[in-house]
Amino acid sequence: MGDGLGNGVGNGVGAGTDARTSVTNALPPELGPVAAVVVDTPLAHLDRVFEYAVPADQSADAVPGARVRVRFAGRDLEGFVVARRAEAEHEGRLTPLRKVVSPEPVLTPEILDLCRAVADRYAGTLSDVLRLAVPKRHATAERNLPLLPAADPDPDPDPDPDPDPDPGTGAETGAEAGAEAGAEAGAEAGAEAGAEAGADTGTVPLAAYPAGSAWLRRVAGGQGPAAAWTALPSQPPGADWPEAFAAAVAAALAGGRGAVVVVPDHRDVDRLDAALIRALGRGRHVRLTADQGPQARYTSWLKVLRGHVRVVIGTRAAAFAPVRDLGLVGWWDDGDDLLSEPRAPYHHVGVVLALRAQQRGAALLSGGFGRSLRVQTEVEAGRFVAMTADLDVARAAQPRVVIAGEGLDDERDGPGARAHLPSRAWRVAKDALHDGPVLLQVPRRGYLPALSCGECRTPVRCPRCQGPVAVGSAGSPARCRWCGSGLGPAGFECRSCGARRLRAAVTGAVRTAEEIGRSLPGHPVHTSRAGQVLPAVGPEPAIVIATPGAEPVAEGGYSAVLLLDAWASLDLPVLDAPLESLRRWMAAAALVRPGRTVVLAGVPQGVTLPAIEALVRWDPGWLAARELAERRELGLPPAVCMARLVGSREGVEGALAQLDVPPAAQVLGPMPLDVWRATRTGRADETSEPARPGWHALVRAPLDATGELTHALAALKAFRSARKEPEVVAVRVDPLDQW
Repeated sequence: MGDGLGNGVGNGVGAGTDARTSVTNALPPELGPVAAVVVDTPLAHLDRVFEYAVPADQSADAVPGARVRVRFAGRDLEGFVVARRAEAEHEGRLTPLRKVVSPEPVLTPEILDLCRAVADRYAGTLSDVLRLAVPKRHATAERNLPLLPAADPDPDPDPDPDPDPDPGTGAETGAEAGAEAGAEAGAEAGAEAGAEAGADTGTVPLAAYPAGSAWLRRVAGGQGPAAAWTALPSQPPGADWPEAFAAAVAAALAGGRGAVVVVPDHRDVDRLDAALIRALGRGRHVRLTADQGPQARYTSWLKVLRGHVRVVIGTRAAAFAPVRDLGLVGWWDDGDDLLSEPRAPYHHVGVVLALRAQQRGAALLSGGFGRSLRVQTEVEAGRFVAMTADLDVARAAQPRVVIAGEGLDDERDGPGARAHLPSRAWRVAKDALHDGPVLLQVPRRGYLPALSCGECRTPVRCPRCQGPVAVGSAGSPARCRWCGSGLGPAGFECRSCGARRLRAAVTGAVRTAEEIGRSLPGHPVHTSRAGQVLPAVGPEPAIVIATPGAEPVAEGGYSAVLLLDAWASLDLPVLDAPLESLRRWMAAAALVRPGRTVVLAGVPQGVTLPAIEALVRWDPGWLAARELAERRELGLPPAVCMARLVGSREGVEGALAQLDVPPAAQVLGPMPLDVWRATRTGRADETSEPARPGWHALVRAPLDATGELTHALAALKAFRSARKEPEVVAVRVDPLDQW
């Protein structure tokens, strides 16, 4: 019986066989004498194709997609052949190719089109995107990996094969019969996947959502539906979000197509990897992550390119994996800043995968416990269908959220109701520790990462460099986080009120661990933070203190979750502080056992905030819709396209004078940048050096004029590059810290 996945079957080239010979033997006999090459150069004014003559001895190897080395501006640079032409468009003499680095066609037409679209969307260069999309070559990996995939083992062999087969049935007839059987099995598997998705919510988690079953059937049937999935919290291991993505991938494979799923970090990759192994078996997918070695990563990438597998999971770079017959793209937690590329052209994974789905007609699944404004924009535009659970199902799954300090807490507990660990949170943790672990989420790592005046609460700044002042450990003096200087022999004196008393503005994870260890003795205390992330904890009683994004998964779920210092997240001076706070809180609260308590502590007094209301109601879509409506009124992203130019005052003013501003666009600025400026994730004040002073300007345009704006910005970059302007001006489209 066939497996219904439509994988090609052929005789694999044995390990150690030179892939170079195998590739060139499969080439067409005649190729044009001119190669169109994209050269790897960062200069924006050279973002175009250059023509080179192909020497006769390199003609068979210089195929479209191959890596080559060329002479360019007096240097030897690498590039990719994107086409072979019979005649040159250039009228002069062509320089010959220096060398074909590898005849492997690593740049497929689909990925080339995608990279060009991403570069256009973000006013970047094609070379910048290709540098991120195609990994560096590893010759040993190319040589050792068979060119063709080996025949798939029969997943359901006949227990009683015919001992006397028809002698007239030859190998060719058997191959045809196998192909027909595989096609029929694929159709049957697609139908079965759709039926099972609607029948058994225990094995197909997406069937718990009204739109889930229909979405799976359409994916298995070869269609391209797009969905914004709001995942239920507190799900058992067999029905959590990794299993839901595994069900979606299985549906795509059942329809004879491949899949790409991107998640924020390696811990998420590990969970998704385990779910896919349970659903598909081993060897049916590969991982692409930054922590892989060069050979391992390139081998995995080649397996996809050569058709050994058609399912890829991984972090950011996996979005460009050259999957054949792509039928599904998906990503988890759109609001996580790890999905935003920190290198030019600074693209977001969600935008890349949406472009790819549009180009290939693939299905799309964006999942998360919360909902970002980017996804909400797509939902309201009708491009994504909201996949949410029925109200009664959602209420049964959501945790019980309580706000510490509300109601009778002040009257009963006095000052303890507003402590760093309020009395109510302490009681919940104490009771929950009888039957399992308790998670405490703190917004910052370290000991006391920020100090303020004990009287007027003005943040304490270094008298030497104006950097943030912190206490690194118990008993150590307060020092600047940037230059390491102390507060001087005279000690601290507030510049606003003259007071000399310090207080902790934020309590870090290390100090919280000390406090919790003293207030709840007799239980082990674990910390999980950047650089020291715990992947998981057991079901036994323990206290787990984690920063946002570093929360380990507990076996069987947490008995309770405490969210401390809520104001520290809500007070971030960035546009999307409410949505980012809710995303962090929901990610931690979703790890609690069904029906257990989540305590939110450190809430500002005397005001009702939408983010807190959305957490209590467990309704991220409501907050996203509210925020998006407000931004439409104010003309803020993502309701508009926003670009940011950063540099010196002279550079920014000069760039604005050179920019051909589209008629519908509006320029805001230029204006000075603060030396110290918090970012969307609140990590700017943890850098070792202060930010360089500078100026910036914003250019905004309606969404339907996005193409005009990015085209004008790309032309500006090319113009300044060609003129070798001395002042560098960085250009970013839809910068994350403006959202």
